[in-house]
This record gives sequence, C-alpha cells and structure tokens, in this order.
Amino acid sequence: MENTDTSSQDIKMAAEQGEWQFEEITVPDYERVVYAEESLSGLKAIIAIHSTRRGPSCGGVRLLPYGSKEEALEDVLRLSKGMSYKSALADIGFGGGKSVIIADPSQKTPELFRAMGRFVDQLKGQYIAAKDMNISSKDLSYVRETTPHVLGLEGVEGTSGDPSPVTARGIFCAVRATCEHLEIPLKGLRVAIQGIGHVGYDFAKRLSNAGAELWVCDTNPEVLELAKKELGATVVGLEEIYDVNCDIFSPCARGAVLNEKTIPRLKVRAVVGCANNQLATTNDGELLASRNILYVPDVLVNSGGIINIFVEFEGYDPKRAMEMTDNIYQTTLEVLERAKKEKALPFKIADTVAQERLK
Repeated sequence: MENTDTSSQDIKMAAEQGEWQFEEITVPDYERVVYAEESLSGLKAIIAIHSTRRGPSCGGVRLLPYGSKEEALEDVLRLSKGMSYKSALADIGFGGGKSVIIADPSQKTPELFRAMGRFVDQLKGQYIAAKDMNISSKDLSYVRETTPHVLGLEGVEGTSGDPSPVTARGIFCAVRATCEHLEIPLKGLRVAIQGIGHVGYDFAKRLSNAGAELWVCDTNPEVLELAKKELGATVVGLEEIYDVNCDIFSPCARGAVLNEKTIPRLKVRAVVGCANNQLATTNDGELLASRNILYVPDVLVNSGGIINIFVEFEGYDPKRAMEMTDNIYQTTLEVLERAKKEKALPFKIADTVAQERLK
C-alpha cells in the first residue's frame, strides 16, 4: 500500500469548505480509498471502494474504537472486498464498498454523522452508505441530512427499513441448503449461535419454529433471558459456545472467530453464520476442512441485507426482496455441489464465482 498526499479536485473543493483533511490512499486492486478528518465533529473515517464494475459500491458504515488508523484501514479493505464478492454472488447490480468511523460508540453525536454524510457526498454516488455495526437508524438519518447517497433508513416512505429480518431469512435459507447437502433434517437440528442481536435473534426464532435445538451466547443478558424463555434456548458463556457438541456452529457477531485456537474446539459438521469475514486467514478454511467441518462462505450466507438494499435502490418492493433473498438457498446448494464435484473448498468456489461475475 502506498499513501499519497495528492487529493483529487473534488476532495480539494471539500477541504476549502471547512476544517477538513483528506488523504488518498493507493491500494492495489481497489478503485479508491480515502481517509478523512474533520476538526469540529472529530470525524476520523475511511471510505474504501473495491469495485464499481457491476454498479455503484454499497456497504454499511461501521463505527468502532479502532486502536489505530492502520487497524481501521485493514478492516475497511477486507470488508469492502467482501461486499464486492457478496453482491456478485447475489447477482445484483452493486459493486463493493465500505466505510469505517474511528470512534467510541458512547461518544456518538449528530454532528459526527452529518460530517460523515459530507464525506460520503464527495464521492458523488460512487459509494452508497448503509447501516452496519454500532450505527442506528437515527445515526443514519443524520448522514442522510448531508448526502442523498444513503439506503436502508427506517420509517421513511420508499425505504426498505431494518434489513435484519431479511438477512435472517437468508441465513435460514443457507442452513436449509446445508442440511439438504449433508442430509440432516431441520427438525431436531442442533445449532450453536454466537451472537443473538437483531439478525441473530430473528434467525434463532426461525430455527426454533422449524424444530431446531439451540445454544446461544451474547453480551446482552436481557436478550439471552428472552431466548431462554421464548425459544427454549440453552444459554452458554462467550467462550463455551465453541465447545458445544452440535450440528452447526453459527457465528453471528464479530469476524475472525474461526482461527487456529477456536477451530480445534469445534464439535460440529458445518459452520453457517452471518458474521462478516469469519475466517481469520484463508489457512483457517483449510484447517476446518482437515477436521471435516463444512464451511459455508459468509459472503453467500449473509447477503440478504444487501439484496434488500438493492431492491430499495431500484424501487422497493417487499415481495421482490423476499423472492430474491430466497435464491440464497439455490445458490448455496450450487456452490456446495460444485465444490464437491471439483473437490474444492466451498469458500474458494464462492470466490471463483464472484470473480467470474466481477469480470
């Protein structure tokens, strides 16, 4: 990666309007990466556009107290490339992009998000912002005040609202396909879910309704108690979740949870979850395979949210969004069967399919 001090003309124009600092960052195979700081709001953010070959790049705004700019850059690059692959696998007209804000979630302000909107607006529609980790619909509405390039708002006519139920629907479709591939019945399926936030809880509810047996963990004691009462789930500790003897392990929280320390502890037949970038390294995909654990790629499993956003982009129709999301079932089956036929790992087949479509 090579940093350059030369800003584009539109970035220079933005700098003249306020106390801004911009830095264009050159990264091989990425179309554009920009770092920005704004003094009044305290904004420190990066927008990464991996590809616009299939359409404008779209991806959520993530807010985390990253330890450094380099750590934030690593995360946004990984996530934006994942969005390119995710949209390509879903066969929708979006490219891949992502943005991160370096901040403490407890210190959020409307001014911070209005500044983020101005930053997004400088890219003139090349990047479309949506909701991601530690970003509420209210936060996103402040972003929308200073740029039209925002999707996924709630309570606004013509928008798609909270994508969580659609994402959960897509994960359930992927689980159904995985069960068919492995010849495991849904009724009685044993699933360990790591993280039952908005997406994870809806997903858990769908599994429970299908007759699955659940083990869950989360940092929120209230949602755990609800899952115990409403879904009959067994609550386990944040570390214990890796040791549950079950059919499917479902990471639905942070990424990079599948690594050399956790994989040897798993006692499952498959991994199917919605967390982004679950593998710490590609070698960990190989490690899962060596233990005869089927890893269903997260870029395939969790694409319901971006499908929902794309339907909004074209003119929101809830029925169309559900029908397109249900295609995750067939795509998952096709990837798993192709991997079996070609004696390859599913995550590598998914990458190959995405790369073919990006060309």
